[in-house]
Amino acid sequence: MELQRNHQTTYFVSLENAHKFVEGVLIGNKVCPEHAAIVARCLVQADARGVDTHGCNRVPSYMRRIRQGVLQPSPHIQVKAISPVVHQVDGKNGFGFVSATLAMDACIKSALDYGIGMASVKHSNHFGMSASFVMQANAAGMMSLVFTNSSPALPAWGAKDRLLGVSPIACGAPGGADGDFVLDMAPSIAARGKIYKALRREEKIPKDWALDAHGNPTDDPAAALEGVMLPMGGPKGSALAIMMDVFSGVLSGSAFAGEVTGPYDPSKASDVGHFLLAIKPDLFMSSKEFRARMDYLYQRVTSSSKMAGVDRVYFPGELEQIQAQLRKSTGIPWVQAEIDALNAEADLVDAPHLVIGV
Repeated sequence: MELQRNHQTTYFVSLENAHKFVEGVLIGNKVCPEHAAIVARCLVQADARGVDTHGCNRVPSYMRRIRQGVLQPSPHIQVKAISPVVHQVDGKNGFGFVSATLAMDACIKSALDYGIGMASVKHSNHFGMSASFVMQANAAGMMSLVFTNSSPALPAWGAKDRLLGVSPIACGAPGGADGDFVLDMAPSIAARGKIYKALRREEKIPKDWALDAHGNPTDDPAAALEGVMLPMGGPKGSALAIMMDVFSGVLSGSAFAGEVTGPYDPSKASDVGHFLLAIKPDLFMSSKEFRARMDYLYQRVTSSSKMAGVDRVYFPGELEQIQAQLRKSTGIPWVQAEIDALNAEADLVDAPHLVIGV
């Protein structure tokens, strides 16, 4: 299936084929099958939800880091219990997807027994879409917080140098009949991955997203990547980025204060830190009552009087869930340059190519 858009043809690939493709490339690069399955699931889940900036297009940058020896394909990741409800995970410079999944597993198990579970992750890497781990907790009936830090892209408010990461804040709660609460947002006006996506597709970006190296607003994604992202809400976005560094970098013992290496930089290990928390929602009331209250909140939010020009009010995470349902049938949309870049990785390890069509 194909679609003409922005003077480029968009092709569609099924979720199942994308998952098989990613697993094949990962295993071809000496990633063990267990880790490959986790990474592929998270990447395809991001694409399915329309978060294309954190989906399968990340594969080439991850593989370059493996080939350069700065990302370990299959380390033995350690999960150490500090107390019955606190865990420390040493990612051993492996995939952040795997470290965060194991960390959330530990949080959930503690929360089942004690009502709450917390994990700090050190020596990790980029873990893609934060919502993956929120959804992991939701599926287990848990509320959650998921934090990470990242490479410098934002200035502290009032400064001009890149220091803070575009580090997402994510949280969630199991809902009722109308779906779960899933919040996953960057402290910048736009996620940096959207600029990389625009660069791949030779598209312009809005001028309020970033500044170029000279401090001027720009619609050129290449110039934006040489400059700085802009925090949302000015000092508020800057403060949220600092909070991510405190909980993810300072607390874990990983890199912080602008010292995290980005996923597109194959020069050295990233040393990313994460922080995850799971809470059993029936601590103060029954699970049935909690979900009923979540249903009521959903109805109150989505039935609010709409401002001019708005057709519908959505609950956090609802737009992505609608997109996920749509892409189950339509597949993931990619332009030819993106497909070529992905298939080039398959060629390097003699793995199967992506198959266009659903």
